[in-house]
Amino acid sequence: MSPPREALALRHAIVLGLLEGPTELLPVSSSAHTILVPVLAGWPYAALDARLRKSFEVGLHGGAALALAIHARRQLRELAASLDRRSATALALSTAPPACAGLLLQRPIERHLSGPRATASALALGALALVLADARAGTRGARDAGPRDALAIGVAQAIALVPGVSRSGAALAAARARGFRRPDAHALSWRAALPVMLGASLLGGARALRRGLPASEATMLAAGAGAAFCSTLASTRVLCRRAGRRRALLPFALYRLALAALVAGRLRKRAATPGDRLN
Repeated sequence: MSPPREALALRHAIVLGLLEGPTELLPVSSSAHTILVPVLAGWPYAALDARLRKSFEVGLHGGAALALAIHARRQLRELAASLDRRSATALALSTAPPACAGLLLQRPIERHLSGPRATASALALGALALVLADARAGTRGARDAGPRDALAIGVAQAIALVPGVSRSGAALAAARARGFRRPDAHALSWRAALPVMLGASLLGGARALRRGLPASEATMLAAGAGAAFCSTLASTRVLCRRAGRRRALLPFALYRLALAALVAGRLRKRAATPGDRLN
């Protein structure tokens, strides 16, 4: 006998929450996994109400953001204590583009660029950007970063609002393209990404509360957010430590291309099935 739909939905929420942690920390796009894993697994995620899907995704990002804030609390305190004119300018330049884009373009992006095809395409294009940017021999250190570098990373984070691009991947590619060494590019990308992630989670949470959360789905939302919090907290100890090493971005690009190819194949198969609709 098949388990009830509620149990399946809860299981799916937990799995997607567990995937949120490592995929948020690595340049492989957590939003792409939330959208594409159900496509590959045959889960009815796309059939859920659009408001419920958005609330669930906000919950995943919120759980991950809270875990990252707890993990990086010392760095956040040090950043706040040492904030001067230069660092404040850099923070403003790296956060203003994604903040403005989120306020003005979030809904059009959700409406036109959040389907499986568009997300798989963004994964592939992001993989190409990672490879091209990482091919450059970096010589600059994080202390060399100036206003133009902060703005470049900010614009990259704005582009990362498109599912599949990846916030950390876009920031990394921008930093590498600006000539920073790999460890310094990782440091700069996370320094810029964490405030944006926290702000986006707060904004998304406020919007979700304003729209109203469906009480009947509270268990699924809580399970996903809780799993995302736990997986992110567990992942930071391993992944953030390894991020500072001189690791090439090619393996992440190849993974992105493989996932995009798998999804493209699944979508073609579904298109060839009579009566099956693509989402």
